Amino acid sequence: MPGLTYAIGDIHGRLDLLRAAVDAIAAHARGGLHKVICLGDYVDRGSDSKGVIETLMVLTANAPWRCLMGNHEDMMAGSLRSRDPDDIDRWLNNGGDATLDSYSDKVPLAHLEWLESLPLLHRDDHRLYVHAGVAPGAPVESQDKRVLVWIREAFLTANASALPCHVVHGHTPFWRKKPDPAVPERLPHRTNLDTGAYFTGILSVGVFDDAIPGGPVEILSITED
Repeated sequence: MPGLTYAIGDIHGRLDLLRAAVDAIAAHARGGLHKVICLGDYVDRGSDSKGVIETLMVLTANAPWRCLMGNHEDMMAGSLRSRDPDDIDRWLNNGGDATLDSYSDKVPLAHLEWLESLPLLHRDDHRLYVHAGVAPGAPVESQDKRVLVWIREAFLTANASALPCHVVHGHTPFWRKKPDPAVPERLPHRTNLDTGAYFTGILSVGVFDDAIPGGPVEILSITED
């Protein structure tokens, strides 16, 4: 039986907004059939990446929640595993310093293993959910990990015929055709839910009807108190 899918944009350490989103989704779903997909970038830049990861680990274990890998999870896990100074510097310079502060410099092995286990995409009958996007014209099964978590320009400028279906993504809070980072990008062939939560104070949750192709039927805007 079709239900609703709630897709959450980039959280980036904003535990307060994640908690508010959990409550908003529960109130909106009213006990009906639904699932929740988080589109990646749970860590870095915001003040409580540790709290976000702890919360998501519980939700994915006990509720209909699925978390996808973003480029920041990939950077974090990769640098902590490799211990390569260049990898670590790159991560820290992209907001990883805030993540380490939230952990008091020590990330538990269970958290690292959870990050490494995250899937790269989720597909249903009508849509593909992924962090950054897909390589235009390439089959879904042949997409490269780096593309799925990092791509921007080639994907953002692609037309509908180059994509496998409607793509729901985050990763890009603003670009030349999305000048306001606080506003989701809603196009016939893709939906961009990254509204820069860590600096705008707005976390966007797309509401998709599993029986209806295309973009969201509604967007929940989660804001600071």
